Amino acid sequence: MAHTGKSLVNTIELGRAIRRKREEAGLSLRDVADETGVSASTLSRIENGTGKPDADNIARLTGWLDMPMERVMSGRADDADGTKAVVYFPQEATPDIVEAHLRADRNLSEETAKALSELFRVAYAQFSHPGEDPRGRNKRK
Repeated sequence: MAHTGKSLVNTIELGRAIRRKREEAGLSLRDVADETGVSASTLSRIENGTGKPDADNIARLTGWLDMPMERVMSGRADDADGTKAVVYFPQEATPDIVEAHLRADRNLSEETAKALSELFRVAYAQFSHPGEDPRGRNKRK
């Protein structure tokens, strides 16, 4: 199969994850740039879905996000019915896994998947164990 020139990196998925974590933590683009070594202008372009990060920046950002790199790679094989396989790892928080499954559901619009993900995050935060944050990880003091 010939390469069609389509990017193998899902910058939309990466940008959403960066913006969500940055806003939840109350960080500016400059703060994230200082923590990751990725320039604020590159971060801004990625958040807006227009950036094309190189392999080093992808590694830095997925490390900062504590996200498996495979989550943002779109070169994975499709299932027989054309749906994308959802790749996740045991260390991922439950809301992140649920969100990945919702986004992979071809019966849901992007807006519906996003809304359901946010609803799940709120419910998960309310009903999860004390001392855990909405991402399901233990809070650090």
